[in-house]
Amino acid sequence: MKIIMDGFGGDKAPAEVLEGAHLAVKEYGVEILLTGERDKLRDVAYEKSIPLDGIEILEANSVLTMDDAPTDVLRGKRDCSMAVGLRALADGQGDAFVSAGNTGALVVGSRSMLGCVNGLRRPALAPILPGANGCFMLLDGGANVECRPDMLLQFGHMGAIYMEKIIGIQSPRVGLANIGSEEHKGTPLAQAAYTLLKDSSLRFVGNVEGRDIPFDACDVLVADGFTGNIILKLIEGMGLFMGQTIKDMFTRNVLSMGAAMVVKPALTAFRKKMDYSEYGGAPLMGLKKPVFKAHGSSNARAFQNAVRQAMAFVKEDVIREIENSAPAAKPVS
Repeated sequence: MKIIMDGFGGDKAPAEVLEGAHLAVKEYGVEILLTGERDKLRDVAYEKSIPLDGIEILEANSVLTMDDAPTDVLRGKRDCSMAVGLRALADGQGDAFVSAGNTGALVVGSRSMLGCVNGLRRPALAPILPGANGCFMLLDGGANVECRPDMLLQFGHMGAIYMEKIIGIQSPRVGLANIGSEEHKGTPLAQAAYTLLKDSSLRFVGNVEGRDIPFDACDVLVADGFTGNIILKLIEGMGLFMGQTIKDMFTRNVLSMGAAMVVKPALTAFRKKMDYSEYGGAPLMGLKKPVFKAHGSSNARAFQNAVRQAMAFVKEDVIREIENSAPAAKPVS
């Protein structure tokens, strides 16, 4: 199996991308096709003593930054590492693509160069997030600010397929993010989506309020991209806030540092649970080929885990399952 990686996507590229690629090759025996400026990648690999065994470099002459417009991946910077990687995936040079670059550009580029599964309107960003008793998938995490009810139904089906095939949860519970648990609550979009989800073949558990999201309310949380991105960023922010608060509390004085040693195993487990690098990346669900969005500040371990996720996605043929199971979008009136 060969995974294509954006060599210059993310805040810590290319060093952490190179190290993550090396770890993936070493751990999983996968081949890596790395996109970016060849000389620069080789220089960094030499400087950091990162072996390039199992890593092939595909030349890309520019870098797409977080400040660039999403459409630049198609026009102004067609030779950037992200665009070159997406075209390589479209041409069959690899089995999946991983990037920690500009999210908007990745969505625009993926949809244009790869296309959506027949019958699906748009791809959804689907991060895996920590919960009280494991994890859950959020769709949409920000790819589509405006959605139609049938899109949310499709998100529910795609999320359920992923959680069953990749995470191993039988008959995943699907919930709809809303301001109340009652069926009549929410915007017209939420009310219409509720009806579609309720009448579907999914194991729909109803509306999920924000306070219940972390407490094992569902395995798949469906939302429009605007709401979903707020949920995603709030959970990330609260994780950082809680981690810093706990650190400050246990480093206040000698007594608190002594107490920290006593509860160190529990603190380590908590930190691991809240660490985005454990989950690797978020798939863009609904595309004709696998694309994974890694966190912008991903380290080598996060990139390694993103490759692992991509490999499992390919091995379990998730796209074929989506083609066979997800309902087609209704025509736009």
